[in-house]
Amino acid sequence: MRKSTALTVLGVVLGSLAGCGGPGGTPADGPPAAGRTPVAAHAPSHAASAAPPTLAPGPGARTPVFERGVKTGEKVVALTFDADMTADEGPRAAAGEHFDNPGLIDLLRRSQVPATVFMTGRWADEYPAQARSIGADPLFEVGNHSYSHYAFKSPCYGLPTVAKDGMRADVARAAASFRKAGVRNTVPYFRFPGGCYDDASLRALAPEKVTAVQWDVISGDAFATDPDAVAEQVLDGVRPGSLVVMHCTLSAAPVTDEAVERIVPELRERGYRFVKVSDLIRAAQH
Repeated sequence: MRKSTALTVLGVVLGSLAGCGGPGGTPADGPPAAGRTPVAAHAPSHAASAAPPTLAPGPGARTPVFERGVKTGEKVVALTFDADMTADEGPRAAAGEHFDNPGLIDLLRRSQVPATVFMTGRWADEYPAQARSIGADPLFEVGNHSYSHYAFKSPCYGLPTVAKDGMRADVARAAASFRKAGVRNTVPYFRFPGGCYDDASLRALAPEKVTAVQWDVISGDAFATDPDAVAEQVLDGVRPGSLVVMHCTLSAAPVTDEAVERIVPELRERGYRFVKVSDLIRAAQH
């Protein structure tokens, strides 16, 4: 579904599999952390001192929702990656299942692709060194994806649901996990698990003063096994100002890195420049 407006306050929840939800559960793993490129090798996409922009509250002080950049014709696109892990998946991690994909992060670094990573607090607790590394690299920015990766609206791809009176605490708990891990480049953006929200959840999170970030291009990488199909879906959907949702959880999105290896050069061949979500929002405000 693609909207004709650049900004929306009460966006429509996309009906396709997107965000981090999946059939009957949530995403999973990736290989253990590997050698990473030093963060000093990367330059920020805009002045590091500039405060991350946010949208003004919506009607009734609801949390504002951002879905894509302004359609000005400038060929920019934001790739976003959800780092998912639910609060109750500790036993699976302890049994050897990985919920990360450091190879994908390394690929973005080698390719010099700025990106926004939406991270759950539980993921940061499980992989503090990786969370700290991503959050210290000016190539990336880290948005809040809740602590538990439970849904803020039901039904939502089979995810357990956060109680309305527990939503703010869940978001705050994720932020505390980021601080504990030493994640520095955080931005005041929130991505609803599964992309599912309603009026009540927008009202519940209003005091947090975050901008909810959705997307206009679904990569289809969740549970995909064909990287070319994922790449084609992204390449067919991207327009100037697009915001793409992908995942950096290898077992639930095992071909994302292969798809990105094709997506990045092809979009650059078409004249596209990669930016972060903060860059799209900043451009939309001018």
